[in-house]
Amino acid sequence: MPALPRPASGPGSRYTARAALTRPRPTPARHRTDPAALTRSLTARDLWITAMVHEHRVLTTTQIARIAFTSQRSAQRRLRVLHHHAVLDSFRPLTQHGSAPEHYTLGPTGVSVIAAHAGCEPAALGWRPTTTGRIAYSPSLGHDIGVNELLTHLAAPTPHATHGRLTLWLSERSCARRWDDMIRPDAYAHWHHPTTPDADNPGLLPFFLEYDTGSQPLPRVEAKLAGYAAFTTSTNTRPALLIHTRTASRDRALRHRLTQPARDLGLYVATSSADFTTHTPWGPWWAPLHPTAPRTTLTGLTTHWPHLTPATIDPTDADTTLILPTPPRPPTTPDGR
Repeated sequence: MPALPRPASGPGSRYTARAALTRPRPTPARHRTDPAALTRSLTARDLWITAMVHEHRVLTTTQIARIAFTSQRSAQRRLRVLHHHAVLDSFRPLTQHGSAPEHYTLGPTGVSVIAAHAGCEPAALGWRPTTTGRIAYSPSLGHDIGVNELLTHLAAPTPHATHGRLTLWLSERSCARRWDDMIRPDAYAHWHHPTTPDADNPGLLPFFLEYDTGSQPLPRVEAKLAGYAAFTTSTNTRPALLIHTRTASRDRALRHRLTQPARDLGLYVATSSADFTTHTPWGPWWAPLHPTAPRTTLTGLTTHWPHLTPATIDPTDADTTLILPTPPRPPTTPDGR
C-alpha cells in the first residue's frame, strides 16, 4: 500500500499516516470480528490496554510497552494480535528523521468491547470510522504524544521504588468532562511517595499538567492562571500546577512571566523543560515559581508544598464505568498476562 501524499501545509503536513510495512492491515472481514468470540482470548491486560487507548486517544508501542510489558518485543507481539482483531487500530506518522513507532488508537471491535463492559451503546463512546484518520492528521498529535510520553514515564515501574509512583492519571478529555467550565489542563495526576513522612505531609502530589510546546504566547499562558485560581476557590481544593515545556529558554521566559501572578493568586506552580529530561520526569528538574527556589524532584515538591489537597472527583461519576478513571498500571494477574 503506497504512502499517503504529504500536504505542503495544514493538517498532516508534519504528521502523515502511512501503512505499516511490517504487517498487514485488517481487512473489512477482520473489522467485523465478533467481540463475543474474543471472550476466551482477551486477557485482563488486553482489556486494560483497550481502556487506556480509549482514555488517552493515542499511545505508541513504546509507551504501552513501558507501562504494561517486560519488553518491547512482547508488547509488539500482543499489540499485533489486538490489531489483527481490530480491537486496536494504528498508524505510523512520517518523520523527518528515522522511523516513528506504531501509534495505536481504538478499533471498531475495541469500541464494542468497552461499550459492553460499560453497559452502553457503542455510539456513547463518540467513536467514528474516521477517528484514527482524524488523530493521525491532527495538528495536535505531537502535543498529545508528548503528554502521554511524560506520564507513561511516571507510570512505568522503576528499579528504584523510592522515586514514588503514579496512582491516578486523567486525560485532557476526562479533565474537560469534569472541569471544562473553569479549566482544561492536559492531564490531572497523583504522584505518591512510597513513605509517609508525617501526618502533615501524606506524601501525595496532586497536580494538573500543562504541556507547553511554545506555540502559545506568554500572555495566553498567564491567562490560564485565573482559571486555576477560580478552581481552587470554588472547589476548596489545592492541587499543584506543573508546566513542562520544550526548552530551558522557554522555561525561563515562563518563570519570569508567571512568578508574580502565581504568587498573587496563591497558586503552587513549578516548571521544567525537555532540556533537563523527558526520561526521568520524577527527578530533580522541577523548580517552584520562586526566585531562590532550587530545582527538586516530584517527591521534593510534596515536602516543599505540604498543604496540597487533591481535586474532588464528583461522586456522580460512579453512575457509569465509562467515565471512571482507568488505573495507570495494568491489573496484576497470576499468569502475568
